[in-house]
Amino acid sequence: MSAFTVRLPDDVAEKLGALAAKLDRSRSYVAAQAIGDFVEREAWQLTDIEAGLREADKGEFATDAEVAATIAKYTRRKRRK
Repeated sequence: MSAFTVRLPDDVAEKLGALAAKLDRSRSYVAAQAIGDFVEREAWQLTDIEAGLREADKGEFATDAEVAATIAKYTRRKRRK
């Protein structure tokens, strides 16, 4: 396991301490969990972005109909009776 120092704004350090107390955990534990979650989320997102860029480089784009169907799926309003 590695150890290093992180500088935090005072308000963030206070919130971290309060959260650690509520969880009955150390500030170090809570910070390590937060950093781990951040690293996993960012790695996942960057992997998906890179995959999308590779698809775009190959010319693999959604058709106009596919885009319209996706937009309609999320913007469709219920009809009033």
